[in-house]
Amino acid sequence: MRIYIKLACSECKMRNYVTTKNKQTHPNKLEFKKYCPTCRKHTLHKETK
Repeated sequence: MRIYIKLACSECKMRNYVTTKNKQTHPNKLEFKKYCPTCRKHTLHKETK
């Protein structure tokens, strides 16, 4: 069962990316280091609702 999640920048709180995850294999919140166009640098992006 895969669900869609949004990834938000940890610095500016903008929701920049949408991805999917399997809730059964990854019950915790995901974190990726991705490029934020608002901050213009690579920042940590965390899963939001």
